[in-house]
Amino acid sequence: MILCSTGAFLGRANGRDYTLLADISRKLDCDGFEFMMYDDWYEKADDIVRFFDGADKPFPVFHIEKGVGDMISRDAPGDSEMATELFEQNCQLAARLGSKKLVLHLWSGKDSDKYIPHNMVMYRQLREIAERYSLLLTVENVVCFFFDPMTHMRHLMEFFPDIAFTFDTKMAEFHGQTADIAKEENRAVWGKVAHLHVNDYKGGIKDWGSLATLHIGEGQVDFRSFFDFVKTMGYSGDITIESTSFDKEGMYLDKMAKSIQCVRDYMK
Repeated sequence: MILCSTGAFLGRANGRDYTLLADISRKLDCDGFEFMMYDDWYEKADDIVRFFDGADKPFPVFHIEKGVGDMISRDAPGDSEMATELFEQNCQLAARLGSKKLVLHLWSGKDSDKYIPHNMVMYRQLREIAERYSLLLTVENVVCFFFDPMTHMRHLMEFFPDIAFTFDTKMAEFHGQTADIAKEENRAVWGKVAHLHVNDYKGGIKDWGSLATLHIGEGQVDFRSFFDFVKTMGYSGDITIESTSFDKEGMYLDKMAKSIQCVRDYMK
């Protein structure tokens, strides 16, 4: 399935108005959406479920609110407890929306991967919660301040052999690791990839000023080689496009439509 992230269309510029998705859904030739949770939506969970009841396109993937990863990484007094509580609320909403997979930023924020052993302990706890809701928890290769995502993914596999990952091309390119996923030493990591985020990136390695989420063709990612590898490895899972498609002036659905078609063409 080719999905669009709801975060590609909703943000502060349009008040995070989730009702806009009804019209967007009718205009885009995607197979469904990855639901991006925001920190001001917890009290709106019932309203969100009611609004999307009977929606024409599903939400097979649910992106955990990013503040959960920030708290895990900061690890100040009370952070772990709050992160766990909010994570469960995310799981509850995901299950009510009919989602099957979760995407988690296991490290993020200014502390990022500074205390990675703690992040790994938290992963075990959060996965147990996700499993209670019959949800597959995937860890995304989020950008790192101190090391790099591929190193952490290999390390996580040592302790959790059945872990699942979301592989994001922008996040990988930021660390110069997009092509690295095809290297022999990383084939085991690829074997745990259960979901893809396909976004472009334009900048150098760890170029913090270039983290905009671009559409395919707006940056430097070699998508032809990447998708050739994806097809060679027999990947048949879902793919989400997160590329920003709005600003304060309005929506840019033509850009998203082009990216959707690009992915379809690459996967032929």
